[in-house]
Order: sequence, then C-alpha cells, then structure tokens
Amino acid sequence: MAVNLNPPQAGLLPPVAGVDLLVAEAGIKTPGRKDLLVLKLDKGNTVAGVFTRNRFCAAPVQLCREHLAAGVQIRALVVNTGNANAGTGVDGRERALRVCKAVAGSDQLEVEQVLPFSTGVILEPLPVDKIVGALPALRPADWAEAAEAIMTTDTLAKAASRTVSIDGKPVTITGIAKGSGMIHPNMATMLGFVATDAAVTRPLLEQLVKDVADQSFNSITVDGDTSTNDSFILISTGKSEAGLIDSAEQAAYPILRQALLDVAIELAQAIVRDGEGATKFITVEVNGGRSTAECKDVAYAIARSPLVKTAFFASDPNLGRLLAAIGYAGVADLDVDRLSLYLDDVLVARDGGRDPDYREEMGQQVMNRSEITVRVELGRGAASARVWTCDFSYEYVRINADYRS
Repeated sequence: MAVNLNPPQAGLLPPVAGVDLLVAEAGIKTPGRKDLLVLKLDKGNTVAGVFTRNRFCAAPVQLCREHLAAGVQIRALVVNTGNANAGTGVDGRERALRVCKAVAGSDQLEVEQVLPFSTGVILEPLPVDKIVGALPALRPADWAEAAEAIMTTDTLAKAASRTVSIDGKPVTITGIAKGSGMIHPNMATMLGFVATDAAVTRPLLEQLVKDVADQSFNSITVDGDTSTNDSFILISTGKSEAGLIDSAEQAAYPILRQALLDVAIELAQAIVRDGEGATKFITVEVNGGRSTAECKDVAYAIARSPLVKTAFFASDPNLGRLLAAIGYAGVADLDVDRLSLYLDDVLVARDGGRDPDYREEMGQQVMNRSEITVRVELGRGAASARVWTCDFSYEYVRINADYRS
C-alpha cells in the first residue's frame, strides 16, 4: 500500500491548453486496461527532455533523442505500458519507428515530430501490431486517466498541478508520472510528462528540464536500479496570455521555475511513496558538506542501503547501519568526529560515537512512524543535499519475483 498517497482527482487537475490527451486499451500485457496514451500538441509549442544514462537505453529513448535533436516541432507523444522495448536491438528501433510513423500518418506529421515512450518488461519484442491497431480506438481523456494509462507496477496513478500568476495572467502546470520499482534515476524517473501553457523558448526550457530533474526525479531511489527507459519531458504550449519567457533574468522566470519544481517534486515523491512494497517514506538530508555532490553521495549511500531499508521496514533502531553507510559513501577525508546524526529531531550520534543522552526507546518511537527524516551534519562546509527513499519489505521481493508472470 502506498505511503500517505491519494489517487489523483480529475477535478483538481486542470487541462493545459494546447495539449489533447487520448487513451486506448491495446492489450499489450493485460487485457481490459488502459495501456496506450497519446498526447497531441498544437502548433507553436516547445518540448525539452532528459533521458536515462543507462548504456542499455531502450529503443524509444534512442529515437526520442534523435527526434528532439532534429530541431523539428514535436506534435505528438505516444506512450505504451506492458513492454519496455529495451534490449531489443535494431528490431526494437524499427518497431518503435513503426509506431511513430503510424501516429504521424494519422495527423499528416513528419515521423520526427513524434516522440515514443515505452515501459514494462525488458528484452521482449514490442507488440507493434497491437499498438498500431489500437490507435483508431483512442478516445479523449483527462490527466487522471492519462496517469492511469502509463502505470505498470504502480498501485496508484500519479499526477500533480499548480496554477500561478505571471504578468497578471493565469499559468497552468499539470503533469503525470509513473514509477514504483527499478527507481534510481540518473536523469529523471521511469516516465514523467509535465506541461504548461506558459510560453518558454527552447534553450530556456532545456535548461529548466535539467534543473527541475536534478532537484526532483534525480533525488529519489526505491531500489538502486536505474531503468533503461527513464524519460522526463517538459512541454510549453505558449497558450497562456502571459508574455514569452526567454531569460532567467526575467521576473517571471523564478515564478514558473518554482511551480514546475513543485509539480515535479510532488510527482517524484509520489513514486517513492508508491515504491514497490513500501511502508515507510524516508527523507535523507545531508548538510555541512564541501559540495552538493559530496552531500548527495552520502545521502544516497544511506537511501539505497538494503540494510538501512530493511531496518526501517522492521522499525528497528539499528542505527549503526546509518553510520556504516555514511562511512563508505566515498568521502575519503571525512572526519567522523565532527559528524552528527539525527533521526527526526532525536540526536543519535556525535563526536564519532553514540550521543550520551540517546536511548533506544527514543529511536524506536521515531522508527514506528510512517514518515521519517534522517539528517546528517558533516561539519565540513556549507553545501547540502536531500533525497527521498522508502523501506524494503517482503512485498518488494514478492512483486519482483512475480513481475513477468
């Protein structure tokens, strides 16, 4: 069961002018469920994306990079679940291209104007005939239905929205994401799509997508595995009456950036809250480092440690596991005598060892909570970083043992 996460409500997810959503049931893996999503974009939009750095990146990821690099205006995104089309070689690229051609042909677009996305089982051929065959059955959908159509092992759909005022005009940001397992992004999440009706130039949108990804989807981990299909896309339709944003120096820029970041963080945290088998949502904060990268290394050492994660599942204050993870994080000249470790507001360790006032029942009280913050003070600088993770439960093993059945 997801940790303090509610399903999206359609009425709270305003549409984004310039984006039409359509869904269908292609029967890719499970009959009778929505597993195909197409986003159609009006002319005049801008699209930017970041993708997995996994060297075995999926065929659709390869095509997305090529199509974005072609410099044409993107007019459609097509997303399928149930099959990742990864580890499929040349044949996988040809199948993904066939899907793009079919979507392009229905709207008289160039094939490069279509971006493909897939998620599901790796090393299986994409059932392209099922996908192409379902295109005529596409029907209009809202953002909540779109979020459902991209789920795999997710127990709940994930969506978020914000409305802000820019130049005295309303600007809408709405997005969806999917992900529950194989989550340790090295760019973004499994799949994430965020659209705004603000007008943003492509160079600035490309800067924004990287910035937003780093502080949201690149700050989560469920199991330490980076997917072959990670993709995060920002869409600017330009349909708002607010003026064009073409510089980070404009007064409008920080307003839009913060709203985009708020949506992305909510989506990223939803992925962790819905982590496969998760029962605890854990924030890891590391302060006082010499660099952000150093702090993030320490945070991730804690967040992806199986021993730490199983201790949280058991509500066991075996907090020496946290110290061990900090110690092997790769900070070669770390002075542990200057370090402090907190569990929520409870000081656990300082001066190289257990705090004299710490008692096991204090840690036990915190570990029983469903949401917990681990805070590390390195005492060696002014940098900081934060990541979000979850625990490891018996259910995680069951889900992944049965995933292909």
